[in-house]
Amino acid sequence: MKETELSLTEQARFRHEKLDEIRKLGFDPYPHDFKTDHHARQIKESAELNEGEEANRKRISIAGRIMTRRIMGKASFFNLQDQSGIIQVYIRRDDVGVETYNTLFKKLIDLGDIVGVSGFVFTTKTGEITVHAESFQLLTKTLSPLPVAKEVEDEQGNKVIYDAFSDKEHRYRQRYLDLVVNPEVREVFIQRTRMIQAMRDYMNNMGYLEVETPILQPIYGGAAARPFETHHNALDMKLYLRIANELYLKRLIIGGFEGVYEFAKDFRNEGMSRFHNPEFTQVELYVAYKDYEWMMSFVEQMIEQVVKTLHGTTKITVGDNEIDFKTPWRRIPMLEAIQEETGKDLSAMSEDEIRSAARELHVPVDETMGKGKLIDEIFGEKVEHKLIQPTFITDYPIEMSPLAKKHRTKEGLVERFELMCNGKELCNAFTELNDPVDQRQRLEEQARLRSEGDDEAMVVDEDFLKALEYGMPPTAGLGIGIDRLAMILTNQDSIRDVLFFPHMRPE
Repeated sequence: MKETELSLTEQARFRHEKLDEIRKLGFDPYPHDFKTDHHARQIKESAELNEGEEANRKRISIAGRIMTRRIMGKASFFNLQDQSGIIQVYIRRDDVGVETYNTLFKKLIDLGDIVGVSGFVFTTKTGEITVHAESFQLLTKTLSPLPVAKEVEDEQGNKVIYDAFSDKEHRYRQRYLDLVVNPEVREVFIQRTRMIQAMRDYMNNMGYLEVETPILQPIYGGAAARPFETHHNALDMKLYLRIANELYLKRLIIGGFEGVYEFAKDFRNEGMSRFHNPEFTQVELYVAYKDYEWMMSFVEQMIEQVVKTLHGTTKITVGDNEIDFKTPWRRIPMLEAIQEETGKDLSAMSEDEIRSAARELHVPVDETMGKGKLIDEIFGEKVEHKLIQPTFITDYPIEMSPLAKKHRTKEGLVERFELMCNGKELCNAFTELNDPVDQRQRLEEQARLRSEGDDEAMVVDEDFLKALEYGMPPTAGLGIGIDRLAMILTNQDSIRDVLFFPHMRPE
């Protein structure tokens, strides 16, 4: 066993012994509740709490973890951390009692223990806003030590940090510890929640209805991806975790709703990377009587507003790039973007010619790939990573988009766009295909590609085709990847940094 493991085991044993001693003294190490009325940040920002004679000041209650202690005889200081931040607490034996101070606080309390304090606010001689504890209560005795970093000065006077909880894999696996000892991480998730709320507010203000659709589906559809499979025992049937909620939201448009959206957990049985997690969040929106041109304007206006809500400006820094979300954004057809970067005009090429062009460009392709897949691979390898500023890539080849409406003026293309930003796709949108005959032919072509080895090709959904025969109005549809958008708006370089509990290989 490693020396560090022996050390941690020893610390845990001491804490168990302290827990027994706390109970013997009559203290409850796990009380049911504690009434709080303030948080650390609120106390620091409220001048009113720190005014007037100390005896007349408003009494406050606060709770959190003890992160550091400085014991100095009959009085001590400790730093208490709650969800809003850290505040210093001053505790004296004469205020809280001899047994509470001398035995409980000095001997049996450890770093990481959760405590409650009631008292008043004052400012120390060094100018630090502090809570003067008049009562002190243990709320949770921790039995495992926190991985608290130690900061020392070397011989040159430089600060050196030891034992920081910085290993990414450990932080993802033990997110609860990450949030405690690296509290700046919380801000990422607070911003993610604010982002989602801002998007929800924007769509609600437009009059669109938030809905819920099935996660377990008998036929998976709405995207090109491999599904996760499960089995329903009572019905004795195979079900799939949804890869998208598109086809169910379209059923609601058929049913008479003119604007519906859903923030959905979707699941795709694919590879993992810093841009892909098998479980992810996206919002899909469908609006009747609109097209993809209208949807482009909607997307850029909504995201511009979200960025302003989070950052107060349209310009943000992401890695080494400054990205400006000020509208309007650039719009360029897909094949034109490929030609711009590679010099290859794919618009009139056959499938075999495009495959040859891909090989000339050193893009990995194989014989199972159809025309649409080949174009997608070329775009992904040669163009996508260069699109840093928000850019709409429009007018995709029909082979790539079995659910999109044919372009009204450009033969062989569909009315589709994807939003690219910081070198990655953030959203996908169509003028939705509402011709049931055309839709059946497209899905049957997907079935053919599937039979030839493309296991991400779509399957034929007979119930959806039946629904289309009852009539879906002209409709614009949209899907936005919430996790990727959160990565950009919080300046994180991995999708795992914007997911509380990303999927990990077993240890």
